[in-house]
Amino acid sequence: SSGPMLKEKYRAEIDEILSRYPIRRSALLPLLYLAQQEEGHVSEAAMKEIASILRLTPPQVYETVTFYTMFHQREVAENVVWVCRTLSCDLRGGKTIQEHLERRLGCHAGGTSRDGKVTLLKAECLAACGNAPMIQLNDEFHENLDTAKLDAILDAIGVAQMPAEERIEPSGRRSSQRSAPAPSARQSEP
Repeated sequence: SSGPMLKEKYRAEIDEILSRYPIRRSALLPLLYLAQQEEGHVSEAAMKEIASILRLTPPQVYETVTFYTMFHQREVAENVVWVCRTLSCDLRGGKTIQEHLERRLGCHAGGTSRDGKVTLLKAECLAACGNAPMIQLNDEFHENLDTAKLDAILDAIGVAQMPAEERIEPSGRRSSQRSAPAPSARQSEP
């Protein structure tokens, strides 16, 4: 947890950031980046400290952190993969890309690979619809993907293949056994 660490450790950087903005609140995004650079995510303590620095309320800082997908509220691995699941990507294989990532990493979207190297997250849209399907790996876009291209990307960052016996069932798959349909929430009167 950062506590007063940002102010103490980054006094010069914070002063320089604040000097760029005549309206103090405008320094919010750069200070959030600084906090995330320090901890790998933006902790509640960092949000409170930034609120204090900028004379904002903690909820004002929190709403900004939760609005932007580039800020993480919990610890993530050194590599973050966002898989796009918008209709454009789905129509061109986005679901296949997500399922392949889940099998390869051994975690579902929202989790971290068993080796701790990759956090897998879903995005509603990564704005590369014309080159779907795609992923964002850290700050880089990888477009027009298939599983072979995806494996080459993961190999390049040192992600090992998951042994077959340790692979998980992708989150979108249903088991082969069908269960009875759930009763309707609205039951009509006879």
